[in-house]
Amino acid sequence: MTDASRLSRDRPGPFNPARELSVRVLLRVLSGDTFAAPALDAALSQARLPGRDAGLATHIVYGTLRHLPSLSAALLPLLRGETHPKARALLLAGAFEKLYLETPPHAVVSEYVNLARTARLAPPGLVNAVLRRVERAADAENQELPAWLAAVYRDAYGEAAGRVMADLLQPQPLWLSLSDAGVRALEEEGSVVESGPQGVDRVSLDRPLRQTAAFAQGQAQPINPASRACVDALGDVRGARVLDLAGGAGVKAAMLATEGAQVTSVDIEPRKHEAARKNLRRLGLKAEFISHDLTQPLPLAPAPFVLLDAPCTGSGTLRSHPEIKLRLTPEAVEEMAQLQAQMLPSAAALVQPGGTLVYSVCSVTPQEGPEVVAAFLNTHPDFEAQAVPNLEVPSVPAGPGVLTVPEGGIDGFFIARLRRRAQG
Repeated sequence: MTDASRLSRDRPGPFNPARELSVRVLLRVLSGDTFAAPALDAALSQARLPGRDAGLATHIVYGTLRHLPSLSAALLPLLRGETHPKARALLLAGAFEKLYLETPPHAVVSEYVNLARTARLAPPGLVNAVLRRVERAADAENQELPAWLAAVYRDAYGEAAGRVMADLLQPQPLWLSLSDAGVRALEEEGSVVESGPQGVDRVSLDRPLRQTAAFAQGQAQPINPASRACVDALGDVRGARVLDLAGGAGVKAAMLATEGAQVTSVDIEPRKHEAARKNLRRLGLKAEFISHDLTQPLPLAPAPFVLLDAPCTGSGTLRSHPEIKLRLTPEAVEEMAQLQAQMLPSAAALVQPGGTLVYSVCSVTPQEGPEVVAAFLNTHPDFEAQAVPNLEVPSVPAGPGVLTVPEGGIDGFFIARLRRRAQG
């Protein structure tokens, strides 16, 4: 063998940088170090990949996490002993591409062997052998949720549960609340805008969202239709004081301000207020922000409208946050329900007589939704449950409220609308 042929044999072949980015993001997420959305967003912002490659990286990260249980089962018989976390992340990504993204097998093997060698993420021989042989696990479609969580979905959605759980494995669409000018700006750039429920549009972008004129000019706000339904459940808030409790990054505060409400947003973490203020400035809106622990009484004057979108396990958002199902436990559900049960009375104390309280969580577990509200109503006879108005997303009854159906990219939310009886 000549020196030239030896060098040609030993030189690593090319690979798409989107795959290395995907593997490194997966490594962080699988270690429990972070969630997928912020990790991927930061990595893509730094890498500045072309749109097509950024899309591939997004598909690999989220698809691998959605199918992680069946991918792990498929890889298990092909591995012996401990597998280094870097090698495991690479093999999972490669297996996802081969088994679910349907990238041609020879391309998968070539790309990931070259990536393993060049980036020193895994032994190339191991990657070659495993990815050539890996096959989809038997009964894979029934392995993607932990048994206890699958039972929660079956109890919540009955005959529709199988269809709902299968839909959770599909890519998440982009939902945007858009002004008329925002729709025109996106369409002029080549994006496709389709009308959706709750006045939220489903959008296929021509470019990254932050690079669109609509986003830069404050004409677009990402929000899931089910999340918007929580705001709409309050009714007509024009000109009224509204308390947005556990407001987080202020997305619902922005929607309320858009409707003409005078919004006070409360959250325990001051850093979230900074993100909310920045977003509101972009949108040309205003709100007041207060930092407070909502398990404790809040010294504010009662308001006619109060929204408590309580912190929860996020079990209704598995399509957009698939890593949740890998970390969530029944014990965590109980702990979160106890926190919510402390927060709801504090929220109720801020509702003026005759006023409206909307309680919502992006979870489908009964402990965090129906049971919290039912227990509250049993001890607070001055409140009564009402039908949830203005509901355009699919839903099913759930005790004193409703559960939105997490299908077609809509999240699973429990929403209850409570009225405080007028005095006298």
